[in-house]
Amino acid sequence: MALIGRLFVILFGFLAASLVAGMIVVGAIMFPEFSDLGAGPVDPGALNVLLGFGFIFVSGFALLPAAIVVAITEAFYIRGALTYAVGGGIVGLACYLGLVPFDSETLRFEGIVRRHLEIMTGAGIVAGVAYWMIAGRNAGAWRKPPTPLRSPPPLPSHSPPPAL
Repeated sequence: MALIGRLFVILFGFLAASLVAGMIVVGAIMFPEFSDLGAGPVDPGALNVLLGFGFIFVSGFALLPAAIVVAITEAFYIRGALTYAVGGGIVGLACYLGLVPFDSETLRFEGIVRRHLEIMTGAGIVAGVAYWMIAGRNAGAWRKPPTPLRSPPPLPSHSPPPAL
């Protein structure tokens, strides 16, 4: 029963981390637009649509690498915030490199944009910390055996023995 509850906590933590990473990616990509004072205010409806697409994008691409990180940390009771930050950075890096073409003849990625690589890695780091705050602090806790029941108090010395 504790495992089912833990799975819900993991899912909620992943969705929250994906939302945070999506907000960072959209904010960083749209920063030149936000900083242009002559453009006027940004339409909130368009911003909500962009945040929704950022969330879907990040959660879709990060699901498998994040699941691997979660499985490793749950299996080995790893609860350190730095571990989740590094794991999130690796997941963000893997998500970005999954979108960049790879040339198998030269064994190089072609067309890496350094700013985009930094944005995705930074978003992964912040998402890893957000996941740690929700679910990572108690990694592996569902495997703890239940506490044994306390034995009943001893019978008084003048009472009859229990019937078998």
